[in-house]
Amino acid sequence: MATIRIERKHKLTHAKARAAADSLAKDLRKRFELQYAWDGDDVLFERPGVTGHMHVGKGSIALDVTLGFLLSALKTSIEREIHAQLDRVAPLDKA
Repeated sequence: MATIRIERKHKLTHAKARAAADSLAKDLRKRFELQYAWDGDDVLFERPGVTGHMHVGKGSIALDVTLGFLLSALKTSIEREIHAQLDRVAPLDKA
């Protein structure tokens, strides 16, 4: 198994950061059939071979993803796509 950890600082209001995280989660659900649910300020998500969560904090968004054996080989590509999606949904500063 492989893990991905991404943290980005942001200057958004908490509501706008949550909206950006929700937009990202909806896009991932549509494109990759990823199921997600909110638990407070955390988005919990999963699909076969992928589990993780995204925490929306006051000044940062942190994303932790665990990839199953088959998807571990695609870690670099998946990580690149996550960065691209974060760049798309909100003007976040890399931490």
